[in-house]
Amino acid sequence: MTELTRSSHKVFKIKYHVVFCIKYRKNLFLDDKYTETIKQICKDIEDRFYVKFETIGFDEDHVHFLIESLTTTYSASKIFQFVKSITAIKLFEKHPDIKKELWGGEFWSDGGYMGTVGEGINAEIIRKYIKNQGRKDGQLKLIDFLDAP
Repeated sequence: MTELTRSSHKVFKIKYHVVFCIKYRKNLFLDDKYTETIKQICKDIEDRFYVKFETIGFDEDHVHFLIESLTTTYSASKIFQFVKSITAIKLFEKHPDIKKELWGGEFWSDGGYMGTVGEGINAEIIRKYIKNQGRKDGQLKLIDFLDAP
């Protein structure tokens, strides 16, 4: 069993699978400078907000995160909100050239995906799926993992 997070009078394990798509489905994540910047921003978010980015996977136009909450203070929607807004703001600060690609002034598309992840086989399936992002030919879909024995 994985380690549980402990705080006063509570023991918990909270994980989320989060997906954000780049506005206009631009394939900016083919450029390593943007993916490395996202990874660095995530480290900064970890230090500030008591979350852990367990796994990050990039495809050309979207990113998958497996995020563990290290506190019960933040709701799922709050984590979604601050990760999405901080990554966009910091990307624009570090790479002002992105604004030429994204003429609307927004980095991420509206919305996104967020799902809870239970530990055990479910978490392993999601981790494997996220790590396999970016494969073009014969890319595995999440449904392929769910049908596996």
